[in-house]
Amino acid sequence: MTRWLPLTSALAVACALGGCVSYQPHPLATQSHLAAGLGGLNLASPTHEQNALSARLAHGKALTPREVGLVAARNNPGLADIPGKIGVANANVLAAQILPNPSVGLGYAFLLSGPGTVNALSASISQDVKAIITYQPRVTAAKARFGQVSAGAVWDVWQVAQKARLLAIAIDSDEEEIHYRTQSLALLNGEVDAVRKATEQGNLALSAEAPLFSSQSTSQKDLATARLQLLKDWQALDALMGLQPTARFRILPPAPVRLPGKVDSLVATLPTRRPDLIALQLGYHAAEQDVRIAILSQFPALSLGVAGGNDTSDIVSLGPAVTFDLPIFNRNQAGVATGQATREQLRAEYQAALDDADGTVHSLIARLRVVTADLARARAGAAQARALLNSAKSAYQNGNIDQRGMVDYQSTLLDRQLEVVGYQRILHEDALALEVELGLGLPQAVLGLPLREEVHS
Repeated sequence: MTRWLPLTSALAVACALGGCVSYQPHPLATQSHLAAGLGGLNLASPTHEQNALSARLAHGKALTPREVGLVAARNNPGLADIPGKIGVANANVLAAQILPNPSVGLGYAFLLSGPGTVNALSASISQDVKAIITYQPRVTAAKARFGQVSAGAVWDVWQVAQKARLLAIAIDSDEEEIHYRTQSLALLNGEVDAVRKATEQGNLALSAEAPLFSSQSTSQKDLATARLQLLKDWQALDALMGLQPTARFRILPPAPVRLPGKVDSLVATLPTRRPDLIALQLGYHAAEQDVRIAILSQFPALSLGVAGGNDTSDIVSLGPAVTFDLPIFNRNQAGVATGQATREQLRAEYQAALDDADGTVHSLIARLRVVTADLARARAGAAQARALLNSAKSAYQNGNIDQRGMVDYQSTLLDRQLEVVGYQRILHEDALALEVELGLGLPQAVLGLPLREEVHS
């Protein structure tokens, strides 16, 4: 039996080295990867919209807010770690699927004195049985967490896309607001010049200029605020899309709002469609398995194996070997308590998320009805102001009203148009928020199973 010892040891070392993965360095980047324009972005996408989107970008055409969201979802720097997160979750599944290696014990004692005739040799091999008992719930929990990470990644991607769409809507509204405020300021500037000339000629008192100067200052401030907001929105959108802060491209106005029907049925199916709710469900299922593992771990650690060898008198023996812990002090009480408390916490978090989704949907529906009515009134007011302005133009040409009166009609129309722009923005933002809450337009949260065993160097 002694002659097999060197061979056995060499074989064990060879097997251990053969299963090792070699190290390959992966240095960090030394500069940013922000693109100067849309042409430098990655448009690879599994959606059917990829070819149409690529063609639009190639011809320099304007993008819809939805297309802006798709580009942002593919190129957002904050989403670059998703493959790594999924890779870690996959590695955890692999770790759960791998049983612990059997333990081998070897002993060799030299005969130094006494009546013995040979050196003593002992050998044993054992396997942890507890790991086998907890194998199934451990693997199930790891797979559930893999699905949780995947569903969470889908939700993160969608959130980025919707933020980009909101910013695209905001930019369109900002530009429209700047257009009207520029016209309003131009009217005020013209009126100020006319009043100043009349004052210099002695036709008006100096006090007539004060209200106009105040209105002019307010208008200039409002225009500057709108321009600054436009800059902030562009910079935020560039950051979401992985573009340099100075990148600009054309954005089309958002499509008309269409409220979804059968809201109650859509809310009822949210747990099967919204990735964030699916992620919470999978996290809860993983916690359920953790409780099972904790309960199974109450039983003492147990190892079964075989031990044998020969003593110094060359008597050979072989037989079973059992090793176990005595559960006198630690019976995994803390593990069971932690698992049960975590499960209850996740259960409460899921219910809170479900309640929040339900409440938010119905709140948005009520708000959209109010905003829709306000927008209709604002549009009617703008149409009335436009009709009055047309009448005022005829009266001005006939000399029935002066320039000041004409400017008042023009300012009223611009104010009404700004009111319409504001309500339109609120309507589109709330409609998009409702779409997100209902999980409409989301990619299917179909989660691929983790790889069973795959190791990359």
